[in-house]
Amino acid sequence: MKSSGTVSALLHHKGSEIWSVPAEATVFDAIKIMADKNIGALLVMSGGKLSGVFSERDYTRKVILQGKSSRETRVREIISTEVISVGLHHSVEECMKLMTEHRVRHLPVVEGEKVVGLISIGDLVNWTISTQSATIDQMTHYITGGYPQHSN
Repeated sequence: MKSSGTVSALLHHKGSEIWSVPAEATVFDAIKIMADKNIGALLVMSGGKLSGVFSERDYTRKVILQGKSSRETRVREIISTEVISVGLHHSVEECMKLMTEHRVRHLPVVEGEKVVGLISIGDLVNWTISTQSATIDQMTHYITGGYPQHSN
């Protein structure tokens, strides 16, 4: 079953609040923001532009496992320079495919050069479940005679 929908519709439902950190911030400061906001990733901004995404995965693999100090390491030192992003017109399916292909769990939503949101794999799963549930409810209602019949 396809879970139709666009990033625009998903953000309208979820909200488009964005949390970010400057590239010069320490990893410790970034982790503190993530803990305070109960989120798994932050957009990394440099000069007003998106320069990357900092995630829990970056912290565990590039700081903890390498014996670096989160209070001394800067976010810019450990984020990937390749940013995979989507636009408001992308479909939920396209986002899932991108996340799978690139092994990422968060996608910045960019229109022009402006960041307008951030979606996670959890957002996509929740959207898919809600869409499928609504479709099942509509079909059940139709099958059980809940919809009025049209007379000619």
